[in-house]
Amino acid sequence: MSTLVPKLQFFGYRIATVARSLKTIYTLPPEKVDAFLRSYEIYDHDWEDESKLVESMGSDYYNEIQKKLVDYYSVLNHLCALGQVEKMYIPPAMDLKKSIIKNQALFEELMAGDLELKPGNKALDIGCGRGRVASHIAKLTGAAVTGMNLDLDQLASAKRFAAAKGLNKQCQFIHGDLNQHPLPFSDGSFDAVYHIQVFSYAKDLQKLMDDIYRVLKKGGKFACLDWVSLANYNPKDPHHADLIRRIKPLIGAVGTPSVEKYTKCIENAGFKMLKSENPSVGGTQAPLIDKADKFYTRLQKMIELLVKCKVLPKHFSVLFERLTRDGQAFVEADRKQIATSCYYLVAEK
Repeated sequence: MSTLVPKLQFFGYRIATVARSLKTIYTLPPEKVDAFLRSYEIYDHDWEDESKLVESMGSDYYNEIQKKLVDYYSVLNHLCALGQVEKMYIPPAMDLKKSIIKNQALFEELMAGDLELKPGNKALDIGCGRGRVASHIAKLTGAAVTGMNLDLDQLASAKRFAAAKGLNKQCQFIHGDLNQHPLPFSDGSFDAVYHIQVFSYAKDLQKLMDDIYRVLKKGGKFACLDWVSLANYNPKDPHHADLIRRIKPLIGAVGTPSVEKYTKCIENAGFKMLKSENPSVGGTQAPLIDKADKFYTRLQKMIELLVKCKVLPKHFSVLFERLTRDGQAFVEADRKQIATSCYYLVAEK
């Protein structure tokens, strides 16, 4: 009975979440669908080639990117919520016998331990999305967590979820942009700062790390799980470059820093590196990527049938066709150690 109640509660939550997201997707106006599809244009670019960004979007390209990010995530978060990636990240494969959701929980427990959070501490979650990780970290540790995100739709979801879990006094969620410096916090505000697969959106990773160092207390920890290129990546290899090009829209990545660049930015900010590793069993998250890809591919086929039978509107097919592209490219790049979205870094101020 002690394990049955939580399972029933989780099942009820998932049913309610899927129903809410299905309703939101069902009622999407055509202009919102079109804006979502156009938003993928930003993933053709990289911060390293600013001239191409200016040529494509004009000198005010960053404002255009901000708009497209909101267009992207305001729909994507509902598509992801239909499966096991409501938190919008595929975790390290820490236990191959367990689900994606269970592996997310395992990783978040690892990160909470490495951040050494405890009741009375304050943590900042940059790019908090729907706030599910922030709420989990708050519940695990007793710390107060501030989540910051660009998309108001996701922030509203984060606030609802925290309130439903009785964490609304422990968690707060604010609208903010990680590229607007200084971050809207005073020096030494936090005991820990973390993010999960977000800093691909950092225009200037060094400037961002410098600002994170500023808002941390002395002895405070920084941790992240992020998208990076690995030692086997050869940018001159057309196949490697094509894999990266195809994966970036799938996971929502603009920049693709190397592990070396990432580490250098952290250390240049003044941090001491504590961890630099891939926590996956065997160093690859490919089994979980493959699991997610197969689920959404099956879901897409079912949706196509329902659209054909006129149970669902046509835009469902369009959205899921875009969502499910190139999952196997992601699997291949991870298995060949060309790039990964689960490289784990921990540092101390």
